[in-house]
Amino acid sequence: SELGEGNVGKLLMKLAIPAIVAQLVNLLYNMVDRIYIGHIPETGGLALTGLGLCFPIIMIVTAFANLIGAGGAPRIAIHMGKGQQEEAEKIVGSGVAALAVIAVIITISLEILGTPILRLFGASNQTLPYALDYMQIYVVGTIFVMFSLGLNPYITTQGFSKDAMKTVIIGAVCNIILDPIFIFALGMGVKGAALATIISQGVSAVWVVCFLNGKKSLLKIRRRYLKLDGKVLLPVLALGVSPFIMTATESAINICFNMSLSKYGGDVAVGAMTILSSIMQLQMMPVQGLSQGAQPIMSYNYGAGKIDRVKKANRLLTICCFTYTMLFWVAVQLFPAVFVK
Repeated sequence: SELGEGNVGKLLMKLAIPAIVAQLVNLLYNMVDRIYIGHIPETGGLALTGLGLCFPIIMIVTAFANLIGAGGAPRIAIHMGKGQQEEAEKIVGSGVAALAVIAVIITISLEILGTPILRLFGASNQTLPYALDYMQIYVVGTIFVMFSLGLNPYITTQGFSKDAMKTVIIGAVCNIILDPIFIFALGMGVKGAALATIISQGVSAVWVVCFLNGKKSLLKIRRRYLKLDGKVLLPVLALGVSPFIMTATESAINICFNMSLSKYGGDVAVGAMTILSSIMQLQMMPVQGLSQGAQPIMSYNYGAGKIDRVKKANRLLTICCFTYTMLFWVAVQLFPAVFVK
């Protein structure tokens, strides 16, 4: 396999660049909603704040997708490095089952507890209706979000980074096209943005499932493995708990910001924080893309016992992430207005 034999630096760039593009497109995905919602006549400001209040919920859904996706992908690559194809496919099957069960639990919980949760997050009487309009539609599509985000790493970890990138691009293009139609042409406002999002995520989810069942994929979704197998899932959860906690704590921090800003700064302050969240994502997502590109290389070679290649990939990843982060920090310090206008 190229993952075990190719030049580590070239492999990292080959896998990381599509992953970075996918992360940036994913950021565009989120920003498009905010841009269109912010331009809704008369109510755009309140609607944007309502969307910002839903952001922690979106992050929680992402966290659970990462629990299975980011946890399962390294295990799959390790088994592939060892030549254990069947064990890798067991992880794919159990991952699909786990994502489906988690999606159902999240959907039911949020539909029942939506209003008190949004109140807890800092929703006012003015912004609650907009936040509810978005959330109640968004959570219906939780299963699509879980599949598109949770299964896409299973494509990347096989070395098909470009195909994983297509998952995000397909969804983003659909969202960009559908947003103005639903929000403005059909006059649905915030509800239209949520509907456009879940339809787009649904298209992405179908793409992922079709790829994992297609000829190109080295691993297939086998019906016999579609079950919650504890022996398979426990190691996945052990690896996935770290990205889960990182994303969940980001959600918790966002909740704290919203609660404080709502109390001391009002709805305008919460809306401003929504904009700043996009800037923070712009800083983090390329780093995440680099990490996603390096993961298959390190996991595969760890499974194959080629520790020197693991160390080399890790060293290159650290250098690239540090360099980008410092350059971004310098850019923000020198040109702050560029990032907020």
